[in-house]
Amino acid sequence: MHLFQLISSLAFGGVAAAGRSTRHVGGFADRLQKPGRSIAADMPLMPRDFQATAKRATAASPFLTNTTAKFVVNGTAIPDVDFDVGESYAGSIPLTTDADGNNLFFWFFPSKNPAAEKEILIWLNGGPGCSSLEGFLQENGPFLWQYGTYKPVANPYSWHELTNVVWVEQPVGTGFSQGIPTATSEEDVGKQFMSWFKNFVDAFGMQGYSVYVTGESYAGQYVPYIASAMLDANDTTYYNVSGIMIYDPSIAYDDLQSGVTVLPFVESAAAVFPFNDTFWADIRARDAACGYADFRDEFLSFPPPGLLPGPDDLPGKNNDSCQALYEDIFDAVTAVNPCFDIYAVQTTCPLLWDVMGFPGSFGYQPEGASIYFNRTDVQEAINAPKIEWEECASGDVFVGGDSSLPSSITVLPGVIERTQNVIIGHGALDMVLIANGTLLAIQNMTWGGAQGFQTAPKDPFYVPYHNEVSLSTLAASGVMGTTHTERGLTYVGIALSGHMVPQYQPTAAYRQLEVLLGRVSSLSSVDPFTTDANVTQVSASELAAEDGNFP
Repeated sequence: MHLFQLISSLAFGGVAAAGRSTRHVGGFADRLQKPGRSIAADMPLMPRDFQATAKRATAASPFLTNTTAKFVVNGTAIPDVDFDVGESYAGSIPLTTDADGNNLFFWFFPSKNPAAEKEILIWLNGGPGCSSLEGFLQENGPFLWQYGTYKPVANPYSWHELTNVVWVEQPVGTGFSQGIPTATSEEDVGKQFMSWFKNFVDAFGMQGYSVYVTGESYAGQYVPYIASAMLDANDTTYYNVSGIMIYDPSIAYDDLQSGVTVLPFVESAAAVFPFNDTFWADIRARDAACGYADFRDEFLSFPPPGLLPGPDDLPGKNNDSCQALYEDIFDAVTAVNPCFDIYAVQTTCPLLWDVMGFPGSFGYQPEGASIYFNRTDVQEAINAPKIEWEECASGDVFVGGDSSLPSSITVLPGVIERTQNVIIGHGALDMVLIANGTLLAIQNMTWGGAQGFQTAPKDPFYVPYHNEVSLSTLAASGVMGTTHTERGLTYVGIALSGHMVPQYQPTAAYRQLEVLLGRVSSLSSVDPFTTDANVTQVSASELAAEDGNFP
């Protein structure tokens, strides 16, 4: 989630605690009714009938053995969760047989979906050093406890409704994963993760399963490198990689996803960047003088004109005013909106309480509050070590930093060519990593015999209408972005989403996962959700008349 190199340079203090008044939404229920969309009359907390949350670990489970019994989590005894989350397993598994103490912590949820019988999906958060339990608890896990909410709720769009999912804290030094960090590169991370994953597969008897690797943010490095290392092993018993998906990924040199692309981003969201005329004139003049505008005009084109300059030859590289443009914009917007969230720029005051302690651009923990995964009762419930847990590690998880090149240079194109099944998604409201920077990285990649996309993304990304099961988990439907596919790579820009797509647009992420798994043909399909099939959708001809709406 958090790119600490950026945040450390932008951080500011003096934040006062603030409360939150819950908006009364019950009176809006009638207006929320849409064709093909229904809201349950009694708004039950528990999910739809198709969901697996009533399933518990029993002798009938193929995953419950003498080896895995020590990992069983009692789905009725998770603190503050007042419903049964079903069968799951959590704990620490060593990286190797060496007695070095290095291990990775995981939480595994089997799926009740018949199509998931021989699949395993890996979810990784970024950082580097940020816990995948953040993704579990606030994005795509079986239960959610999101910013400012009263208690955990069942997640009808949990990814384990579609396939078997394991959330893994990695590399060593992240979250509950203990040991001495030794990685100096993504190549090291890939080797270490493969060693751990083989032990995980052996423990749960998953040999021969199709493997999907997914994640967000700095996992734009982790995921392609891990998938590439698995593919290089040529061992489908353990590493049968069938596709990857990365959200708002760090895949390029920093300048491309920040300063070079920041002005058009803030112009497109001007309502939440209420600058005075003088400041607007200044940043526009600097954008032009730094050569950023000309650079975008030349290289953000379809097909691309050629390869981008190297990182040392990017425009504005040796100019202090150019290098400060991004930070100056951040400083200006936090002056007018002190609760500005760089991960979701539409956010305003007050700051919302977050059980993970990090609700936006900076950490915030109200007096008397506790971090959920730092509680002893929670740690006992999920077989975690009793240590101080941090959402993002305060120490380094790479020795001397990550020495690897951005994944888009060679590794990601290789994964596309070998799997023909890669999805890159990007939220429209993310300023940590800007969508046009991701597109510039794509246009600089060569795969499948050509460089970049030959045609600009314009197809509509369609999220099916669906039955709503609770006011606590309302989620979008209809055209929610723009998508494009060429030569095994799908890009999707997601409207109304910040950095953490499954958190801000859970139904969008759920649909994208259906496509990754091959359950649905494309992101422009008007088929209903495979797990909520009896809901009327728009016709294919109606959608064909539409273009996407971001970017």
